[in-house]
Amino acid sequence: MQHQLFSDYLAITINFCGAELCSVKNKNGLEFMWHAQKDIWARHAPNLFPIVGKLKDNSYVLNEKKFHMGQHGFARDCVFELIKFNSSSCVFQLKQNNETKSKYPFDFIFEVKYELNGNSLNIVYKISNPSKENLLFSVGAHPAFKIPLDAEEKFEDYYLQFSDTSLERTKLENGLITKSKSLVGLQNKQLALSIALFDEDALVFENNQINQIALISSKTAHKITLKCQNWPFFGIWSKKGCNDFVCLEPWYGIADSVESTQNLSEKKGIISLQSGKTFECAYNIAFE
Repeated sequence: MQHQLFSDYLAITINFCGAELCSVKNKNGLEFMWHAQKDIWARHAPNLFPIVGKLKDNSYVLNEKKFHMGQHGFARDCVFELIKFNSSSCVFQLKQNNETKSKYPFDFIFEVKYELNGNSLNIVYKISNPSKENLLFSVGAHPAFKIPLDAEEKFEDYYLQFSDTSLERTKLENGLITKSKSLVGLQNKQLALSIALFDEDALVFENNQINQIALISSKTAHKITLKCQNWPFFGIWSKKGCNDFVCLEPWYGIADSVESTQNLSEKKGIISLQSGKTFECAYNIAFE
């Protein structure tokens, strides 16, 4: 099942599975989102919960018990309930069930809100803790944007525009973060896209380095701007060897380190939410 929202400029479509944004079209019918081609990468914009990234050995320990969970958690594969909607906004909700409890022994309420305003889409994550125990979680976004957008363009005609002159990248090893860092060389606060850019996996940034990023064409007027004020981590990714899409990913959480103890309460970026409390974060995407 799917649900659609409309503004004067955009029409968006959201899948009930994963509450996943799967289409963003402007009034001329131009599609901005990656089409989830199965033999390349079969997702559009998964919502990441209750972890972000990969766990060491795909497992974690809680209260001396081991649990197994795949990369980015399970919410992206769960069917959400549509609890509120009008023509320009909607709220999807996911709660714990027997299947989630086998991987993640917490009670939770995870809500994803989409709100259209002109050429801008605001996405809000709301996590509530209905239990008596602290809720341990991470949450993040993983939208994949289709590039090139026009037939006369190619992948290398696009670049990323940042607010800073240099960025420090955390390197990955088999999907886990390492202590190794390197500076990403920017020219005029820009980073040109190339297939080789992702040969060593995603570009991962810690310590709240990216609050705004724009994906811009050097050949046309196309531009996608993502704002994520105060999100502590950020990822930029495309599948190795691919020249069809790029993901811009704000995160409240990050993959395990190669030296992880696998204790969930000690996991880097994990959020501990007290009983009866709510955590909320938002990001915004403007399409031009």
